[in-house]
Amino acid sequence: MKKHLYTLGLAAAFLSACSSSQTPSASNAGGAAAGSSSAASPAAANPTQYANTITAADLEKYLRVLASDSLEGRETGERGQKMAAEYIANHFKANGVPGPVKTGSNPYYQAFDLEKSSWGEGYVTVGSKRFTMGKDFYVLGASPYQNEETAQVVFAGYGIDEPAYSDYTNLDVTGKAVVVLAGEPKKADGNYLISGSDKMSTWSQDARTKAAAATKKGAKSVLVVMGTTDAEFQQLTGRYAGMLSRPSIGFGTTATQPRAANIYISPSMAAALLNTKPEQLANYGASVAKAGKAVASPYKVATNVKIKTARNRQPLPTENVLGYVEGSDLKDQLIVISAHYDHEGIKNGVVYNGANDDGSGTVAVMELAQAFSQAKKNGHGPRRSILFLAVTGEEKGLLGSEYYTDHPIFPLENTVADLNIDMIGRSDKQHEGKADYIYVIGSDKLSSELHAISENANKTYTNLDLDYTFNDPNDPNRFYYRSDHYNFAKHRIPIAFYFNGVHDDYHQPTDDVDKINFQSAEKVTRLVFYTAWDLANRTERIKVDSNKR
Repeated sequence: MKKHLYTLGLAAAFLSACSSSQTPSASNAGGAAAGSSSAASPAAANPTQYANTITAADLEKYLRVLASDSLEGRETGERGQKMAAEYIANHFKANGVPGPVKTGSNPYYQAFDLEKSSWGEGYVTVGSKRFTMGKDFYVLGASPYQNEETAQVVFAGYGIDEPAYSDYTNLDVTGKAVVVLAGEPKKADGNYLISGSDKMSTWSQDARTKAAAATKKGAKSVLVVMGTTDAEFQQLTGRYAGMLSRPSIGFGTTATQPRAANIYISPSMAAALLNTKPEQLANYGASVAKAGKAVASPYKVATNVKIKTARNRQPLPTENVLGYVEGSDLKDQLIVISAHYDHEGIKNGVVYNGANDDGSGTVAVMELAQAFSQAKKNGHGPRRSILFLAVTGEEKGLLGSEYYTDHPIFPLENTVADLNIDMIGRSDKQHEGKADYIYVIGSDKLSSELHAISENANKTYTNLDLDYTFNDPNDPNRFYYRSDHYNFAKHRIPIAFYFNGVHDDYHQPTDDVDKINFQSAEKVTRLVFYTAWDLANRTERIKVDSNKR
């Protein structure tokens, strides 16, 4: 049932009343009284007494606030998101979890500005030929071409930059518009050159990778050729058409932090820029396959290119919410437990409450913070520190977690792992009638030890069905790249992603609290607790010994 926007007059009072958590008594916690100065070893403590403070009742209590109409769908930068941030911060404070942010007025907030913008006029001219935004090309994110300007074009193969294969060798792209092919090269035997197998790499799976490489090389924009025909281009990019008419949120381009504009272009537009024919673009890939390595550009690029992609922009302040439990003898090392607390907001007067996505993960983080705080009060605090990270802007492109990893409160080199929770307590079609499962994604991608710890925690304590279907690098859903853990993984920080899969209410206004199985969410949250307990208290830091895609 669709939910409409109701009167908000009681929202502030409701939030205030719900902001404090039930802290277990000493008898319920099974340990020393809260506030005890006991220096008992966490390894000697029974973690179950603290895992048991994570309850379905508490998860439901918190979620009925976060996913209520009063919070207006928690749209990034809007009033409902601010109310949610305050609620989460108040929960941390009420449970004795300090805020670690040293700058700004609120130690729980990592505040930053995004940019809310909408497209104006957009075109590219190549001599007398004119290509139109929304027909021949699409711009993703910010654009540096606010006014018409002449662009110097350069071709950079597939836009890949790795030690063993780089399209940027001896190529100066500073300040230029870099044309690259989508995907990645193959060898003559049909295997991918980068992986050496039939498994594609990040260069194919994550569009931001090529834009990041171009930015690192100093490019002003990267123009990715999509499809082999214009009809295929339209098919591949049709979902971007709606973006032209509605505002979007992202990081803006600044003088101190330039970002290469990410532009998807049609084969006809690419052919004009490269002075060739659309059907001849595939010849480059064939040349690379034959050579088994990157080859020099065969194209004589156009020299009379002008670009304009005007954008109407305004700053949009937002904030990540951080709680921190300091460790003991290994306190300089950090475990991150994350979830995103934003959602879709209000569309056409209808509230998208996002109970499962990702109110469920957010309340799990809140319960985990309370559990570890209680352990510390009882003298069983973790050896390593734990950061409870509720991020904003995930629905807009993993923006909050990207901001944190680009501006970390604690050094990334000291960050041991990220455990990310995004959608728990529901079942997808593959698990109907089987609530005791969870998809685990990425636990083995960077660290075999993290995967073993997760498996052992589940076998010892929770006995969930751990489903690794979406961990397959060839899975078309690409969930490994679609939630906040990925911004840690790309910095080679081991991650585990807990996810219940997609259902009919995904990104719909029907994603409501009453459809959550809180007993299932409790079990998954306890699995995260036991995994984090092991990571935080083991003597040796887990090794980064893998590099799986």
